[in-house]
Amino acid sequence: MANYNVRRRLALRRSGIHGKGVFAREAIPAGTRLIEYTGERITQREGDRRYPWIESIPYHTLLFTIEDDLVVDGGVRGNMSRYINHSCDPNCESVIEDRRIYIDSIRDILPGEEITFDYQMIIQGRHTAAEKRRFPCRCGAAGCRGTMLKKKR
Repeated sequence: MANYNVRRRLALRRSGIHGKGVFAREAIPAGTRLIEYTGERITQREGDRRYPWIESIPYHTLLFTIEDDLVVDGGVRGNMSRYINHSCDPNCESVIEDRRIYIDSIRDILPGEEITFDYQMIIQGRHTAAEKRRFPCRCGAAGCRGTMLKKKR
């Protein structure tokens, strides 16, 4: 896996998907480790306290689960990786190694292309229409499933 010079090769810009996004400044080959997802390491309980579950509000969080009770809050001491948006047809994937989170390219990425990965968010219970609306996907991919939730099957 090739290492990547983040500051020289990635840029933070306004995204057509959602808010800000991370973009390639130059061509990125498949199999490249782009960036580590960094932030404060906290318990799931602390994450729930920081980002309470309010039924009527679309869910937004910068938490990334490593293990059952270990999450990284990218909103506290995080880097630009917290701005990588979800896509149902991503060009990258998240990889957990030694309790650290990395973003690796899964295909060649063109200069100017937005960096994305599938968040595969998990909730307890059924994926009702209401739950899917709480986790909307705005990726615009041809096969968009309309939600950031991980497929049940």
